[in-house]
Amino acid sequence: MLPEKTIERLSLYRRVLLNYLEHKNEFIYSHELASLLHLTPVQVRRDIMLMGYTGTQRKGYSVKELIAKIGSILDNEDKIHAVVIGMGHLGKAITNYFNSKRSKIEIVAAFENDKEKVDRILAGIKSYHIEDLETILKKTNASIAILALSPKGAQDVADRLVFAGIKGILNFTSVPLNVPEDIALENYDMVTSMEKLAYFVKEKIKNENSL
Repeated sequence: MLPEKTIERLSLYRRVLLNYLEHKNEFIYSHELASLLHLTPVQVRRDIMLMGYTGTQRKGYSVKELIAKIGSILDNEDKIHAVVIGMGHLGKAITNYFNSKRSKIEIVAAFENDKEKVDRILAGIKSYHIEDLETILKKTNASIAILALSPKGAQDVADRLVFAGIKGILNFTSVPLNVPEDIALENYDMVTSMEKLAYFVKEKIKNENSL
């Protein structure tokens, strides 16, 4: 199993390489890929070596081969089914993104407690009432849940998801979740990210004004 940070970088590499390929660039050097992602060439080469892939000194790495190699590590042969809890603007945006990218992750169902959004097709998928969570999860064979709901009920929903057999949770709420160690959990706190960004912008402006 590769380290968590390596997996994160491989995902970034693939997105950059796909864009690189669109511009008809067939080969890329480690220092070029590193520059695009503000990493060091040593880090890039180490990650690629961990995958068991090598390039050539004359041409660097084949972009197509590198994309394929990353895909063989990150992707399942079959699609992984996921569900979205909460179909506000964020939930719809997430669903539209994954289901329009030919991704190996497919959003197959959504859940809501807003009666206006239940039993409707939202962002191309059926939206069910949250009360039917366990029943629908069994039918869809989903293994990932994306939480885009109000923080108030996030932990209760997470508990139900774990009990229903979900293997991984992507948490977009501002509430830290408590889940068993064998459940893969990713927390994405937009508030913290924005406050961190605002801090560095403030410091940058302060430094510029002091010159």
